[in-house]
Amino acid sequence: MAKYILFGSYCEDALEKRTPYRQAHLDGLASQKESGFLITLGPTKDNTKVFGIYEAESEGDVRSAVENDPYWKNGIWTEYEVKEWIQAF
Repeated sequence: MAKYILFGSYCEDALEKRTPYRQAHLDGLASQKESGFLITLGPTKDNTKVFGIYEAESEGDVRSAVENDPYWKNGIWTEYEVKEWIQAF
């Protein structure tokens, strides 16, 4: 399977706005991690960007996961880009 990286942005005041969706978001990520689909994901220290690494059959699978995440559906993540990644080391 291929690896993909995710780069995205958070909305203004994301720490406050995410509260109602946080547990559903974390539960979904835990399930993806347990299945091996999600390798890692997290915000930058200033909480303006999100970065993730996935192992998936296709870019479409990663896009589907992002677009079904409560943070995307509720505007906490405002934009994202997915790129296939070649892990050199």
